[in-house]
Amino acid sequence: MFVCERTGRGDPARAWELMSRPKEWSSWAPHVRGAWGLADGEVRVGARGYARLLGVVPIPATITEVDPGHSWTWQVGPVEMVHRVDRAADGCTVAVEISAPAPIEAALRIGYRPLVDLLLSRLLSESRKPLLLG
Repeated sequence: MFVCERTGRGDPARAWELMSRPKEWSSWAPHVRGAWGLADGEVRVGARGYARLLGVVPIPATITEVDPGHSWTWQVGPVEMVHRVDRAADGCTVAVEISAPAPIEAALRIGYRPLVDLLLSRLLSESRKPLLLG
């Protein structure tokens, strides 16, 4: 298992909204162009569906755990990812914990970790912006 995380002045409640609501994912993870079957609002345990990468590739996923306001976990093939938001002194920490069989995990550490680090920085930045209703 390895962890990607960023800590900063983000709003923990807004960071949770961005991380837990599929309709918000593209605001901080532009390669995720939608999702279906995972939730209309926040992700929910037992939901099975797809995340659409690059607008084309459907990736099947199952939501396996949710701790509202704090973390949620999905299983994507042999890869498990825990997405979490923790309060910090001046904001919050956003993190993704990634677990997979050794050869897959090694490849993800090299190829996917830099992207996740960048995306978490984007999420933290977006969490500082006010929520626009409408």
